[in-house]
Amino acid sequence: MIEARHLRVLRAVAATGSFSAAARELGCTQPAVSQQMKALEASAGTPLLIRTGREMRLTQAGEALVRHAAGILAGLTAAEEEIAAIAGLRAGRVRLVSFPSGSSTLVPTALAALRAEHPGTRVSLVEAEPPRSVEMLREGDCDVALAFRYEGAHPAEEWDDLVVRPLLADRLVGLVAEGHPLAGAGSVTIDAFADDPWIAGCPRCRRQLVEVCRGAGFAPRIDFATDDYPAVVGLVGAGLGVAVLPELAIESVRPKGARTVTVEPPVRREIVALTLPDLAQVPAVAATLDHLAMAAAR
Repeated sequence: MIEARHLRVLRAVAATGSFSAAARELGCTQPAVSQQMKALEASAGTPLLIRTGREMRLTQAGEALVRHAAGILAGLTAAEEEIAAIAGLRAGRVRLVSFPSGSSTLVPTALAALRAEHPGTRVSLVEAEPPRSVEMLREGDCDVALAFRYEGAHPAEEWDDLVVRPLLADRLVGLVAEGHPLAGAGSVTIDAFADDPWIAGCPRCRRQLVEVCRGAGFAPRIDFATDDYPAVVGLVGAGLGVAVLPELAIESVRPKGARTVTVEPPVRREIVALTLPDLAQVPAVAATLDHLAMAAAR
């Protein structure tokens, strides 16, 4: 295998015409230059230099290698500079996928801080709900996935192969129309809504709703289902039903015509940032995880 350090020595020998002059240029000893040239000739499998007395000239193979060495070393230098820029967060790219309420609350704060601290790092964003977002991470379609799971609803080993950065526990709150009998209640148990029509959210949230209501002794009558949180709020505000939404979703939407009520016992979803173990070592990815955690702590 031809090594870059040997090519640098060959170029110096070709340019100066001797081992001693090449050693002075490279800042090493003449025996070191001689040893490296022997190693290069062994790797090449053919003589590269012809030594005649004090003179030294390149063989045809040596001339070919010197000609290619310029481009090879230039390419390596460019690669080293680019890698150094990425490692120093002067450059780099992060592909982020997030669920909608995370995109409208945690992500803007995190990415604004990341851009201010590392303006050379580019972040792209697409939206997907888990488990699709987690699949995208495993399939190599993103570098960081903002995801959630409900407490006790999914086994912990679901993410055993991933680096999990916990961000926050997002409590579900009840949402009712301003004219609803429970609009002024401080807190209610979920079975207080047993006779109400429901507006349900995304498929995972819908399953969780059904499970929680079943545990309270009733089956919710779901009249409408949508994963668009403003639509849920609008339907509730129009008096068409009740809903439970994560606090992050309420934070991202102005609940016009609707009131929030605390639901007991509490139901929470765990908000996390996920990445692959190797990606966690990439400086731009690590910085993105850090800024998501800081955004969640505010």
